[in-house]
Amino acid sequence: MCFAQNSSPKSIIIPTAGNSFEIDYTHERNAVEKNGIKLTSSSKKVSSYFKLGASGNLNIKLLAKINEGQKARLRVGFGSKTKTINITASAYTTIDLGNFNVPKAGYAHLDFISSNGDITIKDIMLEGSATTEGVIYCSDPANFYWTRRGPSCHLGYSPKVENATYFYNEVRVPKGQDMIGTYFMANGFAEGYFGIQVNSEKERRILFSVWSPFHTDDPKSIPDDQKILLLKKGEGVYTGEFGNERSGGQSFLRYNWQAETTYKFLLKGEPDGKGNTVYSAWFFAPENNNWQLIASFQRSKTNTFLKGFHSFLENFSPNQGYLKRQVEFRNQWVYNGTWTKMEEAQLTVDATYRQGNRVDASGGTTSNGYYLKMGGFFDEIVPPNSVFQYNNNAQVPVIDFNALP
Repeated sequence: MCFAQNSSPKSIIIPTAGNSFEIDYTHERNAVEKNGIKLTSSSKKVSSYFKLGASGNLNIKLLAKINEGQKARLRVGFGSKTKTINITASAYTTIDLGNFNVPKAGYAHLDFISSNGDITIKDIMLEGSATTEGVIYCSDPANFYWTRRGPSCHLGYSPKVENATYFYNEVRVPKGQDMIGTYFMANGFAEGYFGIQVNSEKERRILFSVWSPFHTDDPKSIPDDQKILLLKKGEGVYTGEFGNERSGGQSFLRYNWQAETTYKFLLKGEPDGKGNTVYSAWFFAPENNNWQLIASFQRSKTNTFLKGFHSFLENFSPNQGYLKRQVEFRNQWVYNGTWTKMEEAQLTVDATYRQGNRVDASGGTTSNGYYLKMGGFFDEIVPPNSVFQYNNNAQVPVIDFNALP
């Protein structure tokens, strides 16, 4: 739990390594390292974030040092104020930045704007009335990676149907929300997920993955009889194995999808009568006007129709965790011989939020469907486990299943 409740004058100590970001990072040396912020004369601005539970006075100190034999000036900013301080000590020394007024509770950031020397900043120390209602930040090094990624959020759908074989969803990413490192996951199910990603400045993907029934983070350890078997894949689709967050079969199509465009996703899951379930995924881009097969996988030791319907939004790049991203999920249906629309969704969040490391994740409804939002250190709070209703007046999907590739 990285939430500090401060009822005494003792400083709140915020490690910079887990709560800071180099702004506009461009794949060169990152100023945020495992031991803290390391600034040079060529560094870009670095910002450290924390959420203050109250308005009032805030005293800020740094624990910092400079390389031996150097002296440097460091320019910092908080709110509307900036100041320049001198750093001369080669051992970690406490440096008082002074007192600042916090006009309202919420997320704040301390900016390290520029330096003319090699400075390491290990901790930020906070005191004052703005901390008396608590401060949200991450103090546990084991959670720094996940905190910098930001809290993932999910929508769980609960259609009142059994033996569903198809799950249909539509996704639209608003303009300016397609940040690098984002996974806009449309069709999640109990055994995998299917959606779109922004992987780099030049690459975007349609991703479809199915987990092995053998629980492991190492795909090489999966027994042969529990590996995900590829049955078929679409043109230009890469297939292979994946690990780290469970393991299984993965497929993706490099495709330059665009914000402000609505894409359609269709997932099929059906037992084959031999103790396996076959999962298939198709993607529909309006500019192509057809359904494209991503892949069909066979999952052994599985005898189930589709269940566990959900969508999620996550950032998988820790250097991009200071940026907000948002997505709309529209027009959800399941099919079990007839189409049934889904008109209810429950918001859930991951451990980063639940443990109090960060709380910038939310969801709800728009005039078009549901939305999820995360990252960017916004203050809006939608309580986790909130349930949303949406009256879906869209037409039933018209899909010739027999004509699918």
